[in-house]
Amino acid sequence: RFIAKPCAINLGIQDSGPHRAQPNAILEKVFTSITKSPDGKRLEGLSKQLDWDVRKIQRWFRHRRNQDKPTTLTKFCESMWRFTFYLSIFFYGIRFLWTAPWFWDTRQCWYNYPFQPLTSRLYYYYILELAFYWSLMFSQFTDIKRKDFLIMFVHHLATIGLITFSYMNNMVRVGTLVLCLHDASDFLLEAAKLANYAKYQRLCDAFFMLFGVVFIVTRLGIYPFWILNTTLFESWELIGPYPSWWLFNGLLITLQILHVIWSYLIIRTAYKALVRGKVSKDDRSDVESSSEEEDVTSNSTKGVFSTSSNGSNRINGHVASGQWTGE
Repeated sequence: RFIAKPCAINLGIQDSGPHRAQPNAILEKVFTSITKSPDGKRLEGLSKQLDWDVRKIQRWFRHRRNQDKPTTLTKFCESMWRFTFYLSIFFYGIRFLWTAPWFWDTRQCWYNYPFQPLTSRLYYYYILELAFYWSLMFSQFTDIKRKDFLIMFVHHLATIGLITFSYMNNMVRVGTLVLCLHDASDFLLEAAKLANYAKYQRLCDAFFMLFGVVFIVTRLGIYPFWILNTTLFESWELIGPYPSWWLFNGLLITLQILHVIWSYLIIRTAYKALVRGKVSKDDRSDVESSSEEEDVTSNSTKGVFSTSSNGSNRINGHVASGQWTGE
């Protein structure tokens, strides 16, 4: 409110929402009481009742669905908050871990386990991360709606479970490695969103490409060969199959499955960016990006750019196809 919003205004980001649908009592009643995406049969009935063209009714429903979506200013403020946290906690973690022996030798995570001291810096690092992910868990229900709600819900559950479980079992050393590794790429994605909202397309492209490289290197390279290697094999070798070994590693492997899914989507987005000449959007929101030009496309082209009932081709995930500005 006091930092992000003034920054957005200085960058020329307006607090204006999508095009609003013209008032219509009949369509509003259908929208609020029956369906937000009427099928063909219902559209034909409404067309006869109102003496409106079917395309005009479809456009009305699209505008009505979009008018409740957050503005670019709102999205900028949310991304700036997340960017600030991710960047701050990443550098805090790096500064703390740089002098930690287990950062350079993962076998140190298991020496003298579980009798390992919990320093104040390690404690605050854990508590800050846990508090933030709990806030993400709750804010999912009130923040900008994302199409990957379920997959992010699973991610937050796994992350909170891992942080809590590792803290209770004094596995904080390996836990700090997991946290720092995940924070390494997140602030780059938020930076790309900020650049996009401010309409700095080249900067957005650069941040997104950097994010993709860092994400894939850390989540598909360092994470399995550094983190999973120590939790699956080095821990078994040094302290044996402790009772919680299966649960702990099960949660870590769940994260790795999500990493693979997101990496596929990032690679696909990067490929489309090379073809189209600019980076695609983070397509997790419900805002539909059909333009007025598409609305007045003649019937002769109908079906060439056919979309799903919600107005676009979308899939769940960290990133997907489309235009960044649609988020």
